[in-house]
Parts: sequence; structure tokens; C-alpha cells
Amino acid sequence: MRSNLVLALSLLLSACGSSGPAPVMSGPRVQAALAAVWPAAAPARQAVFSPDGTLLAMTDASGAISIRSTGDWKTMAELNHPGGATALHFTNDGKRLFSAGYDGTIREWDLAQKEVVQILKGSSATLWTIDLSPDGQRLATGGEDAIIRIWNLDNPARPAELRGHTRNIWEVRFSPDGKRLASCSFDYSVRLWDAEHDRALKTLSGHKQSCVGLDYSPDGRILASGGDDSTIRLWRASDGAPLRTIENGRHVDKVAFSPDGQWLASGGHPHGGVGELWHQLTGGGGDGDAVRIWRISDGALVAGLPHPDDTYLVTFSRDGRWLVTSGEDNRFRLWRIERAKA
Repeated sequence: MRSNLVLALSLLLSACGSSGPAPVMSGPRVQAALAAVWPAAAPARQAVFSPDGTLLAMTDASGAISIRSTGDWKTMAELNHPGGATALHFTNDGKRLFSAGYDGTIREWDLAQKEVVQILKGSSATLWTIDLSPDGQRLATGGEDAIIRIWNLDNPARPAELRGHTRNIWEVRFSPDGKRLASCSFDYSVRLWDAEHDRALKTLSGHKQSCVGLDYSPDGRILASGGDDSTIRLWRASDGAPLRTIENGRHVDKVAFSPDGQWLASGGHPHGGVGELWHQLTGGGGDGDAVRIWRISDGALVAGLPHPDDTYLVTFSRDGRWLVTSGEDNRFRLWRIERAKA
């Protein structure tokens, strides 16, 4: 029975071919070279660079948090968020680190002392995402209970609550000027909020399945979202008007703009629907380009990076020279990003 199914899938996979576009070979492009692979104790969740670019923090589903120096990429400190960690964010001075977890808490770590100095708890459900406002005064969280909480860090006793999503929230992002907050959810929607007055502004409709990735361009003019409908959507940040839809051909789990705003990295599934099923059943199919880099000016694909399994994180270094990716295969990968030769 299983052999017949494998044979049928093999034939169907051959008929379907690869999913998504092929990289362009003209115009401005970048290329990526694998520089390092770091094992994790569990599925790798998130990595974030410090504001000055000198540190890289990484965490996985076990709760292990490692801090590396970007000068030599050696581990400087190891922390642990009990019950497992899902998201990280440095404070603006880089001296402290926030971690969110499956236990619904946010822990603030003093990196010099390697100890927790504050625990925030507003939910008993898993938190999937956190973001810090540009002024460093407010922390936004979202997760399984479909409520966005915004904490005033000077007086964190009672966070503001933003309600409207009907399913779990996968990503929240402050705009570069801190005036707005964007969120996306398994309810298929992208929502815009007034972050200064804690009120809803607009719901952006377009994704046909869950929306799980979100990022603002550095200049604040474009909002990018990615979803299980295998599309990346670009929106005009000022009013939510749709600008472009990029067909990725497979699920998109994360999107991130480069610091110069010219490129958008996406992470997701390494194979299309049939290829994914083949991979799960047989372990075959090889590495797919689960990570892709897109040119913002025209939406063209310029590079594909091989990954053996689903990828849940893509993040650029502050100078744009590095890209860190992570995923279900319990690995973090460091890529060197360079301009492609004409």
C-alpha cells in the first residue's frame, strides 16, 4: 500500500516540477554563501541582532538562549527560558534582552549579570511574537489568545489590550516611527493599529490562508506580509493599499527587509505541496530553496538558499552583510550576503 502511494507521489511530483519562480539573472542582485551552521537543542525559533550589531541572540523551542559575538561568532553567554522560548528582542542599548515563551511570560534579562530582572505576564497562552517600539518605551506581544498587549515599560503593571483578531497572532511589528503597530494572524488578516492611542485603524484583506510573517521597510513606506497561501503581499503602509502580490509557490512563514530596503528575504517550506508530502513520507526530495531573496523594485526573485526543512526565521544583520535563518531541522544558518556580479 505504502509503496503504491510512494510511486504515485513520485509520478505526480515529476509532473508538477518545482514550485515558484526561477531567479532572474539580470539587474541588481545579491548572492548568499553559507558561512556557518549552528546546532540547536530543539526546533530553532528566533534570532535577533543587537542594535549596534555586535551581538546575535538565538533561541529554540527548548528554551535555550545563546548570545554570540558577531566579531568571531563565538558564544558569550547562555540563558534559559523555562518551558521553551519563541521570540527575542534586545533593548535599545543592547544591555538587556527580552524573551517570550510557551509559558505566556516575557522575561527581561540583564546580559552582564546573566539573570532575569523582570517577568511580565498577561497571558496564560503561548506568546509567538514580541516587538519593541523605536523609542524603547513600549513592548508589544501577541500569541495564542488572539490578544495584542502593549506594555509601558516604565509602568508595566497593566498592559493595554488590543482585540480584533479571532485566531492566534503570529507577528506584531511597530512602524519605524512608532506611531503604528501592524499584526497578522491565523484568521487570514493583517491589521493596522494606532499604537499611540491603542485603537484599531484598518483590516487588510487579501491573504486566502493564515498570515504568519510581517515586516516594515526601513523607511516605513511598505509593509510586507507572508502567508500559508504561498504569497508575499506588499502594502502601502500609510493606508494599507495593496502594492504587489508575489507568488512564492509554497508556504511563507517569515519575511524581513534588508537594512537598505532594497531586498526582502522570505522563509518557508522547502517544497511545494506534493514535494512536501513526499519529503515527509520518504525523507527524499533533497533541499529546497526554503529561503528566498526578492528585489523590492520589481518583485523579482534574485536568490534561493537551500534548506532541508521548514524555515521559520530570516533576519538581516544591521549592516546587511549577513543573513541568519533557522527552522525545523534544529539548525541556525549564517549566510554571507554580497552583491552579485553583473
